[in-house]
Amino acid sequence: MTDRRPCSDQSAERDDPMFGTASAGSSWLFLELAGPWGPSVFLTSPSILEPELGRAIVRRVEATGMRIVAIRRPGRRSATPRWRWFIVQAEPGAETVHRGEVDDPSGYLDLALDGSDGERSSEPLVTICAHGKHDQCCAVRGRAATSAIADAYPDWTWECSHVGGDRFAATMLVLPHGLCYGRVDSVADPADIIHRYTQGRLVDSLLRGRTSLPHAVQAAQHFVREKTGEDRIDALVPLDVERSDHRIHVQLSGSDGPIDVTLAEHLSDPLLSTCGARVPGRVRQFVLVSMTFATATHAP
Repeated sequence: MTDRRPCSDQSAERDDPMFGTASAGSSWLFLELAGPWGPSVFLTSPSILEPELGRAIVRRVEATGMRIVAIRRPGRRSATPRWRWFIVQAEPGAETVHRGEVDDPSGYLDLALDGSDGERSSEPLVTICAHGKHDQCCAVRGRAATSAIADAYPDWTWECSHVGGDRFAATMLVLPHGLCYGRVDSVADPADIIHRYTQGRLVDSLLRGRTSLPHAVQAAQHFVREKTGEDRIDALVPLDVERSDHRIHVQLSGSDGPIDVTLAEHLSDPLLSTCGARVPGRVRQFVLVSMTFATATHAP
């Protein structure tokens, strides 16, 4: 394959489905690292963080199953660095954000990973990938989206390091609910996504899924939302997931009773999933087989 246009341009032209692709994570640690990021932020950004310290922090955090992400404020940065952190639990019904600050990056190594070193926060955390050394699409599209959202919500908005799905840039996480969005720069007002979030609503057309849920559940929720127009964040709670006969059966809660969704999986044609990819690969995609509602009035 010789087409080396940005991976996000190619993905948009192919109309790659985004649903069911959210980066997995039920618990997250976000650490402020203000300054230039290398390809691997915690290991190759020596002007901000000594590689040995970065490696120790990452190993400690990942050993617990948490996702670790670097963040920084968009725009011009202060000459005096700060070392703020956020610990997020994104399990549905138990979402929390704890935040705090340490004196220097060595303090990150000793953080209590339950958030008890900081304070509970009621404010959302909005992070948009702008990790240009990882993928050029994130640099261009991510920074444009970050700027638009930060204009409306400056206290909540951060640039973040790679969280997956480069071809869907600009990608965004909205926490603590763990809503993973893609192509957020493709709409006239990306900040409207956050406005809807404050009202307990989501934008399904741009939603990749909820990070704490299995990918099949993310896809099943999308198909039901597409059919019904349901946009409440806390709707369509997963009740059961089973695999049989090469199918995935997902049961979701509905206002009139359970909704049964049957999915199939298939692999895409070979594609380059990042700008840096050298070998085309196939990615998993979900296909709707059937959808059954509890009452006939909503049957497809």
